[in-house]
Amino acid sequence: MKVGIFLTNQQQVGADQVVALDEQIDMLHAARDAGWDSVHAGQHYLSTTMSHIQPLPYLGRLAAEAGDMQVGIGILLLPLQNPVDVAENFASLDVVTRGRLIFGVGMGYREPEYEAFGVDPSTKVRRFTENLDIILRLWAGEEVTTDLPWCRLDGARLNLPPVQQPRPPVWMAANGDVAVRRAARLADAWMINPHAALPTVSRQVDLYRQEQRDAGRDDTQSLPLMREIFCAKDRRTAVERAAPYISQKYRAYAQWGQDQMMPEKESFAIPYEELAAERFIVGSPEDCIEALRPWCRLGVDHLVLRTHWAGLPVEDALESIRLLATEVIPALESESR
Repeated sequence: MKVGIFLTNQQQVGADQVVALDEQIDMLHAARDAGWDSVHAGQHYLSTTMSHIQPLPYLGRLAAEAGDMQVGIGILLLPLQNPVDVAENFASLDVVTRGRLIFGVGMGYREPEYEAFGVDPSTKVRRFTENLDIILRLWAGEEVTTDLPWCRLDGARLNLPPVQQPRPPVWMAANGDVAVRRAARLADAWMINPHAALPTVSRQVDLYRQEQRDAGRDDTQSLPLMREIFCAKDRRTAVERAAPYISQKYRAYAQWGQDQMMPEKESFAIPYEELAAERFIVGSPEDCIEALRPWCRLGVDHLVLRTHWAGLPVEDALESIRLLATEVIPALESESR
């Protein structure tokens, strides 16, 4: 079992981003010093209700503090990008991280992002698959020729390959069943989102593994899971500290339409208690252990844990990391032996 920290590089509008960055680095140090395996950050453009550092410079800064941890983008909005720019930049980040990049990709769902880049959302699947194919071929050292409306190449070759060969691991985010099947065919791992409840994901894991087998791919590949988690000395303290900030985060998701991407017609515009059921992990160390056990039994082998949300005092997040590192993760590792 590997364990990673997802750093919420989103802050309340008007927050001092320099101070916030220092706090993010403090949390990274806590996870690094506890022996955690990876650090991840996501991407959005034009985030309403929040301010958001873009991931490429952010991850470059975090890499300097991460020690031997893997450094993951989770996720890059690939249909909005030029594939040559992505191939060059993330090969460069693989060099900066000395071969520890995890390349996480997805399509996104927010119309303002597509409008800002002049991209028709109806073309996003094609743009995603074509861009990913070009990037992987360039990373493999191939000579690439293509004639697309957004990218034209004539025998192009990348002179700065990534350190990892044949490529950095590709994690693909997916919410709906069709996207889960696509991840099984195209990616090295399906990055399970933090939004879906256990019954939904359990059904989709079976779908994912079957699609891998049908495609003649290895169905024992890594299965990373992202979860919202907060640990305190007891459940009441954990809920009091974390619930207001998780609720704020998911109200924003509801405004953005994230829940419309979920396969079971779920809604995030519901009370915290309903939203949290089988989705968020908030409680004492014993509560967190109990809630994570089913995910481990499902075959998850890389936990990516987000334990800080915009506005939450960093001291509370650091305490959560400490308890997760000293009481929760060791218990799960002991049970898995």
